[in-house]
Amino acid sequence: MGGAMDLVTGARHVIVAMEHATKDGGARILKRCDLPLTAARKVSAIATELAFFRFIDGKLVLVEVAPGVRLDEIRARTEAEFIVSPQCQEMKVPGRVL
Repeated sequence: MGGAMDLVTGARHVIVAMEHATKDGGARILKRCDLPLTAARKVSAIATELAFFRFIDGKLVLVEVAPGVRLDEIRARTEAEFIVSPQCQEMKVPGRVL
């Protein structure tokens, strides 16, 4: 909270970096936020240890998947509906030889 509203109001892009699931395995990317909103519809992207999503035309779109993570695992840990981009690819991890 605090000055977050000031920060996101003028920002062109807001990227949320977070853990994908709760400690007990529950989803953190929800259909509807159950906390007070600082600024509705301001998030442009979500980055987690499992995946990278972008909001495109108001829809959540999966654009990258972490190495070794399967799509069914992401679906199981994501409550919100999302579309898989046709260009979805594996994340590039610095220092990792593929």
